[in-house]
Amino acid sequence: MQSIVRYFVHRSLTIVKKEAHMPELIKKTMESARSNDDPSRESGKSISSAFWAGVRDISPILLGVFPFSLIAGVAQIGAGLEPFPAVAMSIIVFAGAAQLATADLLGNNAPAVIICLTALIINLRFVMYSASLSPHFGGINRFWKWISAYLLTDQGYAVSIIRYSQQHHLPGQKLWFYLGCAIPLWVLWLIGTVIGVIVGLKIPESWSLDFAVPLTFMAIMLPNLRDWAAGVAALTSGFISVVAFNLPMNISIIVAAVSGILVGFYTESVLRRKAHD
Repeated sequence: MQSIVRYFVHRSLTIVKKEAHMPELIKKTMESARSNDDPSRESGKSISSAFWAGVRDISPILLGVFPFSLIAGVAQIGAGLEPFPAVAMSIIVFAGAAQLATADLLGNNAPAVIICLTALIINLRFVMYSASLSPHFGGINRFWKWISAYLLTDQGYAVSIIRYSQQHHLPGQKLWFYLGCAIPLWVLWLIGTVIGVIVGLKIPESWSLDFAVPLTFMAIMLPNLRDWAAGVAALTSGFISVVAFNLPMNISIIVAAVSGILVGFYTESVLRRKAHD
């Protein structure tokens, strides 16, 4: 009888001990499930370091973006826009080339359909950019994808995609590196636009601020011409953009980009075949 009592006492104590540890076990299980289900959930330290790495990498390019934003603000005022709509365009559109083109069309009293269609065609390149970034943002929730899409620029895309190709990061780290590139650029763009709107046409033409625009893109492109395929693609795009410059609605940008990509892929395939032979 005593042995039976001891057995039940022992079993009761064992159950009590297990139940005492249940909250901790449940907590660990839930944390494990969260980390497996959401690959973007990383430590605050890794997120912070990724964000500031993005800020550091985009910083040299910001020197060329600021004059570009001044030009956008001046162009919008020169087209006859009031200060508030001019600043609102930078917030809503947030696309330098499209803003300059639409400002020119607004100044010439072009129909609204032509203005919208022109901006759409100029910004078609962002479809290619977003498709290229999509595999790197797996597991990121929809809210941050919408924010990332809104903040997408040529400069932010180029710096981010180069980083992703050189180093391995988890999706959340990639997102915050991208935001580290995009947010400072967005803030600087708005500041420059506001200054351009306030100053208006008082900036002398002798300053040649428009020269900063191609310099900005050259600063992105030149460090990445590391092989023949990239060089041929860049030369093709440059040549096509000059030849097709007078095409309507600035479609030369899209034609040049697609031509460069196709020629680059073809050149790379030819070089690979020669390497295997």
